[in-house]
Amino acid sequence: MRVYGPNGTALATSPTTARRASGGAFTVAEDASPRSSNAAGSLRAISTIDALIALQGVEDPTQRRKRAVAKGRTALDVLDALKLGLLDGGVDQSMLSRLKVASEGLTDASGDAGLDVVLGEIDLRVAVELAKAGVR
Repeated sequence: MRVYGPNGTALATSPTTARRASGGAFTVAEDASPRSSNAAGSLRAISTIDALIALQGVEDPTQRRKRAVAKGRTALDVLDALKLGLLDGGVDQSMLSRLKVASEGLTDASGDAGLDVVLGEIDLRVAVELAKAGVR
């Protein structure tokens, strides 16, 4: 048996002619202009974009926690580099700028109380080091 498409049995039957309703014919008025379907398509596209933007604003608690941990690790790495620079005798302005950038966002809530306490202590240490260096 040979199959000719998704529905092989439909091809084996003879096609039926379409029945037309008697009475009244379809006509188009000469002064009527065609309507554009672009308006409906553009509205659908705008609502889709709005939905995507709204979904981007929704934060997952695990993502917020991961971001907070990453900020804390970055701040600790910069503090460690500052410590090595102090022991070596050379602390430059770029190191202090990196420390100031690393301090941003440490006080944001992560959703985990223990992590928030640790990030608060890291933020305090960064603030002390920046105050010692005279950076505001």
